[in-house]
Amino acid sequence: MKLEFIDDNRVLTEVKKAIAETLSIDTEKITPESSLVRDLGAESLDFLDINYRLEQVFGVKMARHFILEHMEEMFGEGAAIDENGQITEKAVRLMRLRLGEEIEGLAPGMDMDQVPPLITVSTIVRGLREILTTLPEMCTSCGTVPWKCDDGTRLVCSNCGEGAAYSTGDDLIKAWLTKTQDEHKIF
Repeated sequence: MKLEFIDDNRVLTEVKKAIAETLSIDTEKITPESSLVRDLGAESLDFLDINYRLEQVFGVKMARHFILEHMEEMFGEGAAIDENGQITEKAVRLMRLRLGEEIEGLAPGMDMDQVPPLITVSTIVRGLREILTTLPEMCTSCGTVPWKCDDGTRLVCSNCGEGAAYSTGDDLIKAWLTKTQDEHKIF
């Protein structure tokens, strides 16, 4: 669904704010191209905190697992990460289809621990925007249409006040992997 309620600049602003609060840094240091790990100093637990903050602001459920984990679950152990902990060629192909050149530096044979530094602010914004586009046409509680957004981030039904029921980040990744596998037959 078209996102007429939540503006792109607001999404970027809230992502930067969540990162800044988690990492105790100034938002001015954060750009869309900033690597959360390399440029901003994030560690693995920081990703969970950033996601939690965004979930609270927007009323969504961010992905709990990275795309590589979903590939392993859906296509079998070793599909994305080989026995040496290195990214497979097929995993790189799928990730490039999903993220394009945005994930610069991704290559087959790289250690899986080298993947988190490739995640940028734009990567998080893109994932959040994807979730926000799953806004249902009608409220799933009362079946009416009018959504409202009083605070610029959280949509609620103007009839019953129930929060919008978006798809989860994990469900979107799984659906995309299934569709892409059907189209490209990578595994």
